[in-house]
Amino acid sequence: MADKIPKFSDLPVDKNGPHHNAWGLYGKDDQLGTLNRLTPNIVLSASRNEIQTGVRIGLDWALDAQGDVPFFGRQAFHQELYQKPPRIVNDDVWTFNTQSSSQWDGLRHFGYQKEAVFYNGVTMDEIHGRNGKEKSCVNGIGAWSKQGIVGRGILLDYHAWRVKHGKEYNAFETKGISVEDLKAVAKEQGTEIKFGDVLLVRSGYMDAYSKLSRSEIEQLRTKQPLTFTGVEQSEAMIQFLWEHFSAAGGDHPSFEAWPTQKEYALHEIMLGGWGMPIGELFDLEALAEHCEEVKRWSFFLTSEPCNVPGGVASPPNALAIF
Repeated sequence: MADKIPKFSDLPVDKNGPHHNAWGLYGKDDQLGTLNRLTPNIVLSASRNEIQTGVRIGLDWALDAQGDVPFFGRQAFHQELYQKPPRIVNDDVWTFNTQSSSQWDGLRHFGYQKEAVFYNGVTMDEIHGRNGKEKSCVNGIGAWSKQGIVGRGILLDYHAWRVKHGKEYNAFETKGISVEDLKAVAKEQGTEIKFGDVLLVRSGYMDAYSKLSRSEIEQLRTKQPLTFTGVEQSEAMIQFLWEHFSAAGGDHPSFEAWPTQKEYALHEIMLGGWGMPIGELFDLEALAEHCEEVKRWSFFLTSEPCNVPGGVASPPNALAIF
C-alpha cells in the first residue's frame, strides 16, 4: 500500500489546487482521505499482532473535563438529567461543543485559509448552502463512522522522553516538537513505525493542565492568541506525516504548535489537503502508564466517530487494546 501513494516530492496531486494537496487520489467524491490507508489487510495484521493480553484502555477525556472554561471560547458540556414520572425511569439530554473535550477534527473543520477550500475543493457555500449552492453533507464526519478508525496505534511518549533527558517544556507557550525528537522517542522506545499507523503524541499537556488552578486556567483563556506547544510546522513534519500515518493526534488542544509559526497551518494540509483526521485532547495518561509497564508502545486502536451526517468533529470513542 505504501508504494501506491504518491511520493512526497510529487505533491500536490492536483496541480491546480493548493500546496501539498492529494485531491483526487481516491476519487473526486472521496470523504475518507488517508483513512483509505486502513485496508482490511492492514487492520487484520494489526489485530493479529497487537492484541495479546486483552487489556483495554479508554482514550477519551471526560466530556465535562474542562468544566465551564474550555479554551478557544467553546461551549461547555451540559447535562440535563430528568425523571419520567410516574415510572422509575431517567433520561438525559447532552449539549456540548464537539471540540470541548477529546475529538477528531473532521474534514469540514479547517480548510485552506487563503484559497478558502476544504478537502477535494469543497467550498463554504457547499457546506452551508449559500450563494445558489444546495446544502449538503459532503465531507461530514458521519462518513467515518461506517468503518471507524481502526488499526495499529502507536504512542510516542514525548513527555516521558523529554523529562528523562531534561528538556524544558511549557505546554502553554508556542513551541514546536520536532521530527527529530519524535524519531528519537520512537527509537528509544523501540517502536517501529509502520505505514497506516495512527499516531498519538503525548506532549505532556494533560499532566500540565491537571496541575492548574481554576484562576490560572481563566487567566490563560484570556490570552489572545492562545498559545500551546505542539508538533512543529515544517516540510520535514509534513513529509513524516504523509509517508507513514492514516491519522494523527495527541493530548494537546491544537496538535500543532499554536499559533502557527509559518504562513500555513498543518491543519490546512492534513485536513484540507489529504483528509487526514487530527485528534486533540486525547487522554493518554493511563495509556502511557501501561505502555511503560509492559514496554510496548503499539496497540490495536478502535475509534468510531459519531454518525452525524454533515458533522464537523466528534468525540473519538477510542480504545487501545493490548
